Amino acid sequence: MTPTRQGLPGLLDTEAIRKDFPILDRQVHDGRKLVYLDNAATSQKPRQVLDALSEYYERYNANVHRGVHVLAEEATALYEGARDKVAEFVNAPSRNEVIFTKNASESLNLVANMLGWADEPYRVDSDTEIVITEMEHHSNIVPWQLLAQRTGAKLKWFGLTDDGRLDLSNIDEVITEKTKIVSFVLVSNILGTVNPVESIVRRAQEVGALVCIDASQAAPHMPLDVQALQADFVAFTGHKMCGPTGIGVLWGRQELLEDLPPFLGGGEMIETVSMHSSTYAPAPHKFEAGTPPIAQAVGLGAAIDYLNSIGMDKILAHEHALTEYAVKRLAEVPDLRIIGPTTAEDRGAAISFTLGDIHPHDVGQVLDEQGIAVRVGHHCARPVCLRYGIPATTRASFYLYSTPAEIDALVDGLEHVRNFFG
Repeated sequence: MTPTRQGLPGLLDTEAIRKDFPILDRQVHDGRKLVYLDNAATSQKPRQVLDALSEYYERYNANVHRGVHVLAEEATALYEGARDKVAEFVNAPSRNEVIFTKNASESLNLVANMLGWADEPYRVDSDTEIVITEMEHHSNIVPWQLLAQRTGAKLKWFGLTDDGRLDLSNIDEVITEKTKIVSFVLVSNILGTVNPVESIVRRAQEVGALVCIDASQAAPHMPLDVQALQADFVAFTGHKMCGPTGIGVLWGRQELLEDLPPFLGGGEMIETVSMHSSTYAPAPHKFEAGTPPIAQAVGLGAAIDYLNSIGMDKILAHEHALTEYAVKRLAEVPDLRIIGPTTAEDRGAAISFTLGDIHPHDVGQVLDEQGIAVRVGHHCARPVCLRYGIPATTRASFYLYSTPAEIDALVDGLEHVRNFFG
């Protein structure tokens, strides 16, 4: 029996919200209505963000800082104003703890390189250990592999349970007195798992290790409080949270940013330069070499304004209701196997699955012909696919403008896929 979508608790007024997103009116493949279910890869952008980008380029475009003319001063105010918005959005103690990067990958690479070049007590070397997890996006695996190869540090990781959770049964053996950094994802982009931050952070603090959290799949979907997380670094990206591409954020504790060395050198990040040596500007500018992503930061600020106008608690409730409905509907599809938690509890709004022996790429192609956009592949999380013995998955992911009707369309589309392949 099909679960009813009537009266789902916590749903937003998606009819009103969708009017803010022009792309959702698109038709594809000879007039089929677009059903966009690839939000874990990137979100769509509301008019408010598009307008902010256009207005910046039409009225305020100039390089920031240093300039004394009116456009430079206005552009600087917009850029630094976006930093204020991010700081408030994540409840940072200081705006100077917010560093703009081009994406979360760069943010995580920044942390890895700072620690590789740092002095004691932060330096990662051959006598130390780095801890990650088997469910990480490649952006939170490869930088640490590179650091381990360069320094001789030992790379360790938490494995996965059969139901898509972190296996923390050996946490005291994985995080030891030699551990310098523990870096893990808050919400998995492939499994949807919401990880138990408190227990991991507690163990890391017991041994004096730093904690870095990849919040790329959390910041768009739920309230994010860096003080409550008690991490040392938190990374996320703008394009998944209604903002433009080309803008990411690294939040770091002030005292760490003061002590750690910069990764990139150039303009903006200096205090004085001579032919013999240089001194560096205070954080955050110490870590923002060269012309920064000015327009993109302005767009991210507009995206934060938009999300705040709806309310992150309400967005979380909306997605929880959709995810609960989707899990029930997908359970009706013969031969469908969800990879990851099979309940809506403690999971995000990205659901990966396989469909019998039909290759996920074929599933995605047939769904696309029906106007349904999903993601196929290993989602930059190949170790997860290896862990569960699958070549890839199909992933449907939802956001504040997603509807129960789109989930119904997905289920109907999967039935078409099954019929197509016999």
